[in-house]
Amino acid sequence: MLVNASRLINYPVLSLHVGGPIAWTNSTIVDPEKLKIVAFVVDGPAIKNDPEAGNILEISDIREFADTGMIIDSVSDFVNQGDVIKLDKIMELNFFLNGLKVETKKGSKLGKIIDFVVDTETFTVHQLVVKRPAIKSFIDPELIIPRSEIVEVNDYKIIVKDEEEKIRKRVAHEEFVPNFVNPFREPDFSANRMEKERE
Repeated sequence: MLVNASRLINYPVLSLHVGGPIAWTNSTIVDPEKLKIVAFVVDGPAIKNDPEAGNILEISDIREFADTGMIIDSVSDFVNQGDVIKLDKIMELNFFLNGLKVETKKGSKLGKIIDFVVDTETFTVHQLVVKRPAIKSFIDPELIIPRSEIVEVNDYKIIVKDEEEKIRKRVAHEEFVPNFVNPFREPDFSANRMEKERE
């Protein structure tokens, strides 16, 4: 299922052990190399009341994603920063998609990311929701950019394929075959047919 990442903030985390909610999500931890949510920072009474409980929920510990919440086994699934080396390296990058500028390869400014769409099975980023600059926003307030258009990701911006290239690709793939009959030519055809029949 594809959902906006903004919907995943303040999302309940449910425990099978407790049989109900034990926390909620605060923010996402995104791996810029894979462009994928790898964990959530969480908060809640179960964490505050347990000094040994961590405040990070890895994607691999989510048993099921449901409308009611993210289902995990228990509060022991939460980890602290420093517990998982691979996760620590990603967190040290302090990478956030929201707020990043989006530009084309030619340097044309498309706007800033205000949200992104993820697949709840893999938590891979599928689309970027980009707010257009003030001048361009009158015509097109938001752009939806698919993952396939992304060329480069760095600390300051995301570079996508040029708009001209997108248009060229679209035109190249569209093979226009006329499937209509011109009513103004029909009399000519019938007149020619009648003349041939007379001969």
